Amino acid sequence: MKRIQSIDITRGFVMVIMALDHVRDFMHITSMSQNPTDLQTTTTLLFMTRWVTHLCAPTFVFLSGVSAYISFKRHNNMSESRAFLLKRGIWLVILEFTFINFALWYDIHFRLLIMEVISAIGLSFIVLSFLLKLPSRTIGIIGLVFIFSHNLLQGISIPSNNIVVFFTSVLFRPSLLQLSPGFSFYTAYPLIPWLGIMLAGFACGEIFEIPSEKRNKIFLRLAFAALILFTVIRFINIYGDPSRWSAQKSSLFTFLSFINTTKYPPSLLFILLFLGIMFIVLFISEKINNRFTEILSVYGRVPLFYFVIHLFIIHSLMFAMLFIQGFDSSNLQFGIFNNGRPKTGGGVGLISIYLIWLGVVVLMYPVCKWYGRYKSEHAGNNLLRYL
Repeated sequence: MKRIQSIDITRGFVMVIMALDHVRDFMHITSMSQNPTDLQTTTTLLFMTRWVTHLCAPTFVFLSGVSAYISFKRHNNMSESRAFLLKRGIWLVILEFTFINFALWYDIHFRLLIMEVISAIGLSFIVLSFLLKLPSRTIGIIGLVFIFSHNLLQGISIPSNNIVVFFTSVLFRPSLLQLSPGFSFYTAYPLIPWLGIMLAGFACGEIFEIPSEKRNKIFLRLAFAALILFTVIRFINIYGDPSRWSAQKSSLFTFLSFINTTKYPPSLLFILLFLGIMFIVLFISEKINNRFTEILSVYGRVPLFYFVIHLFIIHSLMFAMLFIQGFDSSNLQFGIFNNGRPKTGGGVGLISIYLIWLGVVVLMYPVCKWYGRYKSEHAGNNLLRYL
């Protein structure tokens, strides 16, 4: 199967908005003290700035599953595909707990390791490598079972055994684990729900074997099905998300409460909502081919490279911001959940956040274009397949 442009466009789109969330998280004036989706304290613009970026992680994971299917079909070799998924999964886990965690905290002592989306994808690849002998639809059914039932696991009482707590945290329940006085491990992205999304993506890889016009209709049907199911389950307000929606101070904030679903771990309703939106983006990506989509596809062809480099750029810009604002090295705080930002002071408003975000995205374009060309010209280099 040849490279599918709509996948690169969709992935590029979510990578661009992902940078917005990271710029906000590192540099917004209230990011150290305020939850942007707390309806008691947030503003509409701040809420939506955070909310729209929720699209990123489920889209990354789902399309990783799709890409695994396409790669599997392209090589048509079970042992080769299994070995590649296993090696790539291990590589992603190592990358998460080294370069990416350093990019997040700039802490040479590594006092906090955080399990986020890259390690969730890596672990999912490892599991998927052992499931490749199953029919893709069976793999998809397993994924749907995980997606629709994992919220039931959140209510299970866990024995106070350190080993049990560790594995349940890695599998389905986000937890901050203090493994020693100077070292903590935070499972922000527990495996089970994200694995469900990847397995569903792998099964949906079959759709991309269908001619564009037909698969586009399927994207639209899947989008409507996911969003209608989200609306019905959310309206009932019993199952699918630990956070119930409720009437707020205005109709707008009541709507925000309705769409304010839980990401850690991703609830059933979170997954339905944002995969539904993802299918709409895929539908549009199949229809439009212009200069803008060409730009997006440049980012989408090198997602991991973009992810790692843009974190280092944004974190470094945070320090530049602090020094411009009059802070010096004595004010910087590092350690568990400290990325160098002082506890009080520092940061810029949302308008500046958007301008910095656009600057980062523009800066990344020639870098991604160069790397994409370099990777294409050296297709025989197996090491480049991993970045």
